[in-house]
Amino acid sequence: MTTLSSTADDVEINKSILEYDELWGHPKPLWMLFMAEFWERFAFYGIRWALTLYIVAQFFNGDASGQNFASNTYGAYLALVYGSAIFGGYVADKIIGAQHSILVGALIMSAGFFLIMLPSQSFFMIGLATIIVGNGLFKPNISNLVGKIYQKNDSRRDRGFSIFYMGINAGAMVSPIATQWLASTLTDTPMMDNYKAVFAAAGIGMLISYVWFYIGRRQLKGIGSIEKTPTRTKNLLYVIAGSMLSIIPVYLLMAYAGAQVLGWLLFALFIGLAIILLKGAQKEGRMALDKIIACLIMCIFNVIFVMFFEQAGSSFTFLAQNIVNRNITEVVEFKLAWFQSVNAVSILVLAPVVTMIWLAMAKCKIEPSIPRKFALGLLGTGLGFLVLVYALENLLDANNMIPLWPLAACYVLHTVGELCLAPIGLSMVSKLVPASMAGFAFGGWFLSTAIGSNFSGILAGSMSGKTGITVDSALTGFTFSFWLLMASGIFLFIIAPFINKLMHGVK
Repeated sequence: MTTLSSTADDVEINKSILEYDELWGHPKPLWMLFMAEFWERFAFYGIRWALTLYIVAQFFNGDASGQNFASNTYGAYLALVYGSAIFGGYVADKIIGAQHSILVGALIMSAGFFLIMLPSQSFFMIGLATIIVGNGLFKPNISNLVGKIYQKNDSRRDRGFSIFYMGINAGAMVSPIATQWLASTLTDTPMMDNYKAVFAAAGIGMLISYVWFYIGRRQLKGIGSIEKTPTRTKNLLYVIAGSMLSIIPVYLLMAYAGAQVLGWLLFALFIGLAIILLKGAQKEGRMALDKIIACLIMCIFNVIFVMFFEQAGSSFTFLAQNIVNRNITEVVEFKLAWFQSVNAVSILVLAPVVTMIWLAMAKCKIEPSIPRKFALGLLGTGLGFLVLVYALENLLDANNMIPLWPLAACYVLHTVGELCLAPIGLSMVSKLVPASMAGFAFGGWFLSTAIGSNFSGILAGSMSGKTGITVDSALTGFTFSFWLLMASGIFLFIIAPFINKLMHGVK
């Protein structure tokens, strides 16, 4: 494929200094990107609660022995979703630009959601592989565009990413409620068939995201676009064809490689990425190199966070199904999908509060540094597991079930941890990495999320074992999770001053 010339790169850099009309105190394109991401997250989170349950119901006839396979498949799916971002970032940076990458990715993802409706395990895996490829083109580039609509030293950047993150979670809040209703109300057929309505809704959500971004991208004033030329058209066709072909190796990784092999591949990719970023930073000088090193260190702690946070779609789902008493009253039941909305609702409620706390602390000159915000995120997530450990040790009823509230409280505490880490991480990458490597660096951030996601599937699978999750296996797994998160958070809090020096004043 022919890559962009240096002239095209210069055009992109010049576009990055454009000023935009404001809406509610932020550049107007932020709100367009907010809604495009809303619908993508509607699709992604709409199937999150259903994937592992569907695998057990459809391919294991509902037998609990399928939980291990389902957890590992879910972890591998998440890992490859985020790992593919590294290639999507490269494609956008060097070949077709962020705007076309987002549009192509949205259409491919939509096709994948419709494919997983087919009642064949092979087609199901091919559908997941298709979603993965499309998400790789979409996800890192829309985040990158958020960073580009702000001037380099714009103090609103962190708040802009927090607002964007609220768009993510608005979609995540609505979709489980809507898709749970579809799964339980649409038909009286077996549940495995009702899940297919969930997948169809996700496919439609991605089509809406495509149309929204296609119409709204004019607001970007050329940011993320490449001048239309025969070369761009040819490269776009190459990317579409390459994306179709890449579904095959992704499918093979999903279906045959296994979590251990995938883990080693992702680790090798991360090492390769780190080397490329470090070599690129060397050309920029010592300060740029230090900032890349700081960014890579923070990515390692992100791996730890994601490993435990992503239990939401695997071990927490099976815990809610089998060990949590979800009866609110004798006739009202708290639905499985609604747990996914607890996280999203908590973010929508707590994100403005956390943002105001950071602002108030900044005015008093006591705002925590980026590393210490990460440390608080790890500690908050660890406390969520502590609540579950307490419940499993002390609150079991006669049926060996725990109450509803400990799992809900765990989700809320994980949300607090997430707000201290995830949006701050996106903003951190945009500030630490040179503009010429921004898309690639965002791919690296999502690659660290991929590694953590793969570990999350392995951990959840070990808790399920051959017979499904039990009180004892959950207690062992969640106790381990608590102690590792607390140790990591405390360690990061201690070494934060060293990382701050590497950041050279970036806050």
